[in-house]
Amino acid sequence: MAPATVAGVVAFLFGLIIGSFLNVCIVRIPAGKSVVMPASACPKCSAPIRPWDNIPVLSWILLGGKCRSCKTRISAIYPLVELLTGGLFLACYAAFGLTLMAAKAAVFAAMMVVLAFTDLRDRILPDAVNYLGFASGLAFSLFTPPADRIVPWLARRAFDYPLPTPALSFASALLGAAVGSGLLWLVMEGYFRLRHREGMGLGDIKMMLLAGAFLGPEHVLLTILAGSLLGSIVGIAFILLWRKGSQYELPFGTFLAMAGLLVMFFGTPLLHWYQSLLAPG
Repeated sequence: MAPATVAGVVAFLFGLIIGSFLNVCIVRIPAGKSVVMPASACPKCSAPIRPWDNIPVLSWILLGGKCRSCKTRISAIYPLVELLTGGLFLACYAAFGLTLMAAKAAVFAAMMVVLAFTDLRDRILPDAVNYLGFASGLAFSLFTPPADRIVPWLARRAFDYPLPTPALSFASALLGAAVGSGLLWLVMEGYFRLRHREGMGLGDIKMMLLAGAFLGPEHVLLTILAGSLLGSIVGIAFILLWRKGSQYELPFGTFLAMAGLLVMFFGTPLLHWYQSLLAPG
């Protein structure tokens, strides 16, 4: 096998393993439980899950999606999260190669998976994930190029000498976090003043701290736009097809997570295409 193929397989398998851990995070973090102790057990009969019954995806298939001890059905979300994470890690390798950018993208993808499913299951975007993600985005920015071109463009006009790349990248992460969370805060505050009720939780705002630190200001704005579009389409479908009331609470964080993943892989070429349309001649 070619080295690139081997690396891709390793990235996918590693993603499956991380996906198994993310399942633990999705279930335990909203409940305020440790993700380390105790060991995994069946939520129905409390039987410990043996190592050979905890192989990502494969064990779920061999067990027929049921607990070995009490035969309680195990949700298909577990192998779905594992497969999704494996596919995302493979995509990170395919897009960025064996680089620190790929590691940064994989960390961001893992956090988006956790937030997407915790919001979908429990309507919670845990602070532990959001703040850890924000700190991780700032840390990665010190060792990777700026997330987009706004801060370098501003720096060239404000300074007579080039600034170090880590400084530009860190400033881009901070500006992205401020733009993403600040915009959602303005929307939340404006909605509350107009309707006298909350239309968005603080978790969505904190989530954009995380996304902005990883993606930068241009891409986090695109994330909010794409997430709002996805949420609007699904919301209208729920109201029309499933006869949900207009007050039905959609998991907006889930749509923001989906949008963030799409923007991570396709945001830069999309922005370049849009800017080319605006270019004269």
